[in-house]
Amino acid sequence: MVFCDTSTLAKYYVPEQDSAAVRARLDAEDRVVLSELARAELMGVFHRRLREQKWTRSEFHAAFRQFNRDDLGGYWSWAPLDSVIVEQAAKTYATLPAVVFLRTADCLHLVTAVFHGFAEIHTHDAHQTKAASALGLIPVTLA
Repeated sequence: MVFCDTSTLAKYYVPEQDSAAVRARLDAEDRVVLSELARAELMGVFHRRLREQKWTRSEFHAAFRQFNRDDLGGYWSWAPLDSVIVEQAAKTYATLPAVVFLRTADCLHLVTAVFHGFAEIHTHDAHQTKAASALGLIPVTLA
């Protein structure tokens, strides 16, 4: 069982560097857990590719349908983004060292992983990788 953020989830659907390694690793897992935040963020990734004309409308819809099939098939396990997680994320900033750059969405992913007892987070986000240790998580990047 692994916990992933949106940057890793996106590589599962978007053909780019490290996508093959991500697919192989996640396909080998018995359970892949993500914050519910990743649902909306992934759609944002898909839409950005459409907006930047890297995907046609047809490719956008194909990726959207594939994600929905995988989701309905139970491939992804969703950790709720509830008020407890949001409150803990807000409190995290009170004790976070001033030198740590941590964006809000990244904080929500990290806090969700910690809250659910994960020691690692699979991420391909450079800022999140650097910030993970401040919350006691080990960042794992599949390459």
